[in-house]
Amino acid sequence: MKRAAFRLQPVLELRRTQERTAGLAAAEAARAAADADRRATEAETALTSAVPAGPMGPGVFRAAMVLARVAAEDAAAARALATASAEQAELVRVSWTAAAQRTKGLERLRERHLEAVRLADQAAEERGVDDLVTGRSGRRSAAGEVPWTD
Repeated sequence: MKRAAFRLQPVLELRRTQERTAGLAAAEAARAAADADRRATEAETALTSAVPAGPMGPGVFRAAMVLARVAAEDAAAARALATASAEQAELVRVSWTAAAQRTKGLERLRERHLEAVRLADQAAEERGVDDLVTGRSGRRSAAGEVPWTD
């Protein structure tokens, strides 16, 4: 007896590949977001320690303020990049979740298919046994034997 093949097997394999790819992309995006956050935190920490101490002349003070402003702009840009990177990582994670859900749906269909095949095989086996038992009973009756009854 020929076994029924799961016709969606190539689609399931494609979905599994897409899920793995999306998972790798999500991991890379999360790593990039963590790196951007670390760089922003380092820039903010460097900004707080950039204030010069002690007496200084007006030219030095002006130069220190310009440097502090540039450092603050760099820190703000790093924080904006970290925020954007975190948002992008969340979008990629959502994409990965959707891919996993699509794969899970096809896996459930495959499980149902395998269960249906198993039940069909079991029913065919039971029919075969029933046919054997019924056939023997019919042959005994035709041969003139009296079937045994309670």
